[in-house]
Amino acid sequence: MRYVRIVTNGGKRNRAMVFWLCVIVPLGFYTKFYSGPAANWVHNSLGGVFYEIFWCLLAAWLLPRSASGKIAVTVLLGTCALEFLQLWHPAWLQAVRGNFIGQAILGNSFAWSDFPYYFIGSALGWLWIRRLSGRFTAPPAT
Repeated sequence: MRYVRIVTNGGKRNRAMVFWLCVIVPLGFYTKFYSGPAANWVHNSLGGVFYEIFWCLLAAWLLPRSASGKIAVTVLLGTCALEFLQLWHPAWLQAVRGNFIGQAILGNSFAWSDFPYYFIGSALGWLWIRRLSGRFTAPPAT
């Protein structure tokens, strides 16, 4: 009977994940301060792509045995839930959103237009995880 074995290189993968997390975080924050052409789009939409990629990479780094597809879907569902949470404005949640980090993580206003960027970011995160995992199929054992 033939079978396919998945092989990964954990140490290299972890270093790569940390490297890309160190790149994605400043890029994501930069979208909040960008002041060039299409600044409104960069602040409000492109940042969502980096947000999704960040959470996908972080989850993959923390949960190295989890399937990339499961991570991407979980991140997508979680961030969509956070988007809907922006419709709720209790005092304690507004206090959390009152600082830069709270606002960057939780957001402060609901927008349907954010959802396509969450899908794009999760898809890119999924691809990124697969690429970093270095998965390949080994020839069947004979």
